[in-house]
Amino acid sequence: MIAAPIVLLISALVLGALVWSGAAASLPPMVRAAASLAGGDTDASTFASPGDGTTGTAPLPPLPASLRGIAATAATGVTAAQPFSMRGASALDRARALECLSATIYYEAASEPDDGQRAVAQVVLNRVRHPAFPATVCGVVYQGVERGTGCQFSFACDGAMARIPNPKGWARAARTAAAALAGSVFAPVGLATHYHTYAVTPSWNRSLVMTDVIGAHFFHRWKGVWGTAAAFHQAYAGHEPQPLPPTPRLADPVIAMERAVPVAPPLAALSGAKPRLLESGAPLAEPPSAAPTPAAPTPESIAASQILDRWKDSGKPLR
Repeated sequence: MIAAPIVLLISALVLGALVWSGAAASLPPMVRAAASLAGGDTDASTFASPGDGTTGTAPLPPLPASLRGIAATAATGVTAAQPFSMRGASALDRARALECLSATIYYEAASEPDDGQRAVAQVVLNRVRHPAFPATVCGVVYQGVERGTGCQFSFACDGAMARIPNPKGWARAARTAAAALAGSVFAPVGLATHYHTYAVTPSWNRSLVMTDVIGAHFFHRWKGVWGTAAAFHQAYAGHEPQPLPPTPRLADPVIAMERAVPVAPPLAALSGAKPRLLESGAPLAEPPSAAPTPAAPTPESIAASQILDRWKDSGKPLR
């Protein structure tokens, strides 16, 4: 009698698990990754990646002589990138490169599975070795930020960095960045130099070749010769710039006031201001005039006053 309810309960739990597994399988990859990663005590803000993450594009340089003999059809399939090397880089360059790459992975792919983060890191390092982009990690990450609307990576211009990174999420991004800088290659995206999320269709979308879809991102490479392994010949330059984007300087300061405030005339226009005090910030005060000596009281003035009779002689000297 007792065994029957227990069997029914177990059957219900098993059926619920099967239904949940089927529903979870139908979820988008980014949601499944976030759900699996958030099963622990990690804060939900760790996975708050921008939904419209995308890269910009850049004009291609003139074709060098070394690439002119390569057929335009040579870029076929997906070719894995070569391991990235920072051999000879200073400790400062290594630290800055790690910070810039970690920021890109965190703000662009914090909610992605490990492969999604590795793919984003691979795009950054592929750009470092392509002559269409800067030859440093931080230079690639913050390229165009001085224009405000020309950032190559959306997080650098869309205000995402106003969010304080979640420590666990940042540590995870930093581990991925360190492995990539040490030579780890994520082969599935090949020589991709661009990506975008499901939510965005950038203007360069149809002019490139898609190499893979990882998590919530589509990855693309150049067409023709510029998408071949031979095109990725740019050497790492070192001398990494500052990790943080420069703050644009206003031409003139702007001060907001609640109401109009009268402006004092220039000091030079004030009469009585001595030359040595024109820059003092305040005009000279007028010298105080001498107070007039009061007249001695007369019997008539005393009589006309309101003083009582018994006090009229109180101020006279004794005889």
